[in-house]
Amino acid sequence: MKVTEHIAAAKGKTLFSFEIIPPKKGRSIQELYDNIDPLMEFKPPFIDVTTSREEYIYIDRDGLLDKKLTRMRPGTLGICASIKHKYDVDTVPHVLCGGFTKEETEYLLVDCQYLGIDNVMALRGDAMKEQRYFEATNGGHQYAKDLVEQIANMNRGNFLHEVVETDNCSNFCVGVAGYPEKHIEAPSLLSDLKRLKEKVDAGADYVVTQMFFDNKRFFEFCDKAKEYGIDVPIIPGIKPLAIKKHLQLLPQVFKIDIPQDLVDAVEACKDNKAVRQVGVEWAAQQSKELMDAGVPVLHYYSMGKSDNIKAIAKTVF
Repeated sequence: MKVTEHIAAAKGKTLFSFEIIPPKKGRSIQELYDNIDPLMEFKPPFIDVTTSREEYIYIDRDGLLDKKLTRMRPGTLGICASIKHKYDVDTVPHVLCGGFTKEETEYLLVDCQYLGIDNVMALRGDAMKEQRYFEATNGGHQYAKDLVEQIANMNRGNFLHEVVETDNCSNFCVGVAGYPEKHIEAPSLLSDLKRLKEKVDAGADYVVTQMFFDNKRFFEFCDKAKEYGIDVPIIPGIKPLAIKKHLQLLPQVFKIDIPQDLVDAVEACKDNKAVRQVGVEWAAQQSKELMDAGVPVLHYYSMGKSDNIKAIAKTVF
C-alpha cells in the first residue's frame, strides 16, 4: 500500500512512522528487530529503511595500502523484505543517486517491484568523506530530481533500454526530502523550494522533512511550499536530542538551528541520561503541536534506538 494511500485512509488522523538504519556488515538483523518490536504497539503503517553509499577503506597488504570500495551497511532491500514478512508493515527503501549508476538503480527498483514494495524514497545522498562537494557516480544521477524522473518513467513502462507493457510497469509512490531550514548547499530557502518543486513536478508524491527543533520553521516552510505550488503531503521529520554533543554536531552536519530554550535545558543536564529525557520531552511537545496542526504523519528518526521514540509515542499517541 502506498504512503499516500495510508494518509488518505487515515481521514485526517495523524499516523506514526519511523526510520531505521541497517546494522553494520556482519551484525545480526535481530538487533534491528529488538528495536522495532517496542514500536509496533503504535501501529506504524510504514517504516523507512536507509541506504548507505559506498566508502573507501584501506587494507594493509604486506606494507602497502590497498584502497578498496565497500559498503558498511548493506542489505536495505533484504531488510525491507524481512520487515514486511515479520510485521506485515509496508517499507520504504531509500534509493540514492550517490554510489549507484542508472542501471544499478533500475535493477534495484525492479527487485523492489518483484518484492511487492510500493514506496521508495528518492534522495541524492551525501558526498563521500574525501569529497568536499557531492560528485555524481559515473553513469549515475547528479540530482534527486533526475532520480525521481527515472522512477516516474518506470511507472510509465519506460525503462532505460526498453519499453514494457503497461501491465508490467512499476507503480511506485515516491517520497523526497524537504528542508525547513534549507539544504546545506542551497543559497536561500526560496531557491531550495524551487528545487523541491522540480522534484514534485518530476513525479514525487510526498515530502519528508529533515529534522528541525522549532515548529515555527516547519509551519513557515509548509506555507511557503504551498505558495510555490507544492501540493503534496509534507511529513515532518523529528529527532530527539540524546547526547550533549548533539548541540555542536547537528548544527554542524545539518546546518540547523537549535532553539535557545532547548540549548539551555541540555547544557544544564549533568549527564546524557538527563539529556535524553530533555530530548524526549521537547520532541513530545513538538509532536503534540504538530498533531494539533493536522500533519498527516509524525516521522521519527530512530537512528537504531527505540527507547526514546517509544517514550515520545506513549505521550503523543
